[in-house]
Parts: sequence; C-alpha cells; structure tokens
Amino acid sequence: MRSRRRALGALLLSAALAGNAVAQGTCSKPVYLTFDTGHMGIAPLVAEVLKRQDVRVTFFAAAERTETGGDSLDTHWAPWWKARAAEGHEFASHTYDHAYWRGDLKGIEPRFRIKPTAGAFAGREFTWDAKQYCENITKAADRLEFVTGKKPLPLFRAPGGKTSPKLLQAAKNCGYEYVGWAPAGFLGDELPSEKYSNEKLLQQALDTIQPGDILLAHLGIWSRKDPWAPADLEPLIVGLKAKGFCFQTLRQHPAYREWIAAHS
Repeated sequence: MRSRRRALGALLLSAALAGNAVAQGTCSKPVYLTFDTGHMGIAPLVAEVLKRQDVRVTFFAAAERTETGGDSLDTHWAPWWKARAAEGHEFASHTYDHAYWRGDLKGIEPRFRIKPTAGAFAGREFTWDAKQYCENITKAADRLEFVTGKKPLPLFRAPGGKTSPKLLQAAKNCGYEYVGWAPAGFLGDELPSEKYSNEKLLQQALDTIQPGDILLAHLGIWSRKDPWAPADLEPLIVGLKAKGFCFQTLRQHPAYREWIAAHS
C-alpha cells in the first residue's frame, strides 16, 4: 500500500512539474483534446475534471438528443456552455443535426446524400447541395455563439469522420476547415465496454499518443454501459502530463492557426 502511495505521489509530482512547464511556455509536446457532444450525461463531470486539471479543450457541438429530454444546445444546457467559455475553452461546429455524409451524387454541382441522426428528421436520408450542408454547419456555429457569448472557431467536424473531397471543399468554400483526429487519439469511448474496458483504453492511450495528436472523446455515448469519462479522463490527463505533454486548444494548432486568423 505504501509503495502504491509513493508511486501515485511521484506521478502527481511529475504532472505538477509538467504543468508548471506549460504555464511558463516551455512545453514541446502538445496534444489537443477535443470533445464531441452526446447525451451530455457526463458533461458536468467532464467540466469538473478539466477545471481541476487546468486543461483547455475544443468542443464540437451538434444539437444531439440528451438525457434531460432536449438537445445539447438547448436552453437547459446554455449555462453549462457559457461557463465553459468563461474558462477559456474553444468551440466549433459538429453540424447542427449531427448530419452524416453518406455519399456524393454525380453531377457538376456538388450534392450529397446526408442522414441526420438528430432533430426532427433524424434517421431519414436526404439530398443536400453544398449550400444546405454549409447552412447546417453554420446553424450549429451560430447557436454556439448564442449560448456561449464567444465566436466559435471556423472549423467543423463531420459526424463519424465521414467525408469526401467534395464535401470538404464545399465546407472550405463557405469558411470551415475540417478537423479529424489522430489514430492514437481515438480514445475509444464509442466502443463496447464489454470488449474494451476503461483500463484497457487508458493504457492504450498512454502507450500510443504522440506529440501533436488530436484526441477525441464525447460528452456521453448512449451505447457504452461503462462510461469512459470520467473514469479514464483524469487518469489520462495526469498520465500524459507526467510524460511531459501539455494540452492546447485547436486555436493553437499549427495546422489551423493561419486558417483561424484569416477566417475569424
């Protein structure tokens, strides 16, 4: 028991020293933690961990169905979003209707098969042109600005990471650059806990994450029985800090800094 306490103490001390290095601007191993919306059941706990660890992240938001009976961008959650803005987090669109790209259609003008999984038309497939897709990205960004009081980044994440070159170009033409995630940055909270335990996912992340990686988690996954957060979130942050990593938002990411400056 004493040896375990010593090990934990050493880990926390190492993380604290890494945190001081970040505060002094000396960290050379940044990672970029991002959260997509979900049922929001774990959102308050996620916020507590981020505040306690003094970590800033980027949230990608859609108006997804929540455990509280509304959606993740409704008035019930507005105070939560506003508090995150006050803490210095960043925000970006995840498309308002959590609209999955299902395929491109042939033709000169770009058109796409789209299937929303949120909103009044969830589960139905539609044909959208570039303008309609852009409007759905912008609708989420506008709602985020309304509930946070902070202008979102000119970035977006397509649900499921499903895209095509035509879709990405359409979004870029209306002012939004796409953000995916690193292979090691897929933190696994969408996977079934029966096969992928929190312990296994945590160790895999700590073993494989590299400097510069964009990390992905969610604010609640309906299908996972044993929630990834907060069980893995704080140990992951502490463990990465102990290895000399620092946490930055996508506003600081070298691949997006110039785009954000030019389109904000």
